[in-house]
Amino acid sequence: MFTDHLHPLSVHFPIALILAGFLFDLVFVIFKKDHCLSKAGLFLMVLGTLGAVVAFFTGEYFSKNLIGPAAEVKETHEIFAKTTMYLMIGASAIRIFLVATKKDQGNLKWLVFVLYAIAAGFVAYTGFLGGSLVYDYML
Repeated sequence: MFTDHLHPLSVHFPIALILAGFLFDLVFVIFKKDHCLSKAGLFLMVLGTLGAVVAFFTGEYFSKNLIGPAAEVKETHEIFAKTTMYLMIGASAIRIFLVATKKDQGNLKWLVFVLYAIAAGFVAYTGFLGGSLVYDYML
């Protein structure tokens, strides 16, 4: 059925967008030359957050129930996916607020950067676990 493919189709967007957006922000923090990188990082952050929400809900409602060792991997995958989504929602909301109020050069930008870094690590590990489900457990 088509709905079985919604999660695999949607998961690649948040992985790519969150990781690329974090890299843009990291390069901006290191070199501090081009504000365009920071704006691109924000844009990718918001799109990655929206993609994470879509990927989470497609996984929650359109994935099959598993048993055995695969179920344990899936449970860990779900925990990291949910955590990534919440981190990205929080970081995006704070960053949008900071940009909207023109306070994006204050100390709260570092909180956003740290949350973004943690979420980037979590989304990478979530993707690794998802790949493990596909390739190791043939799902």
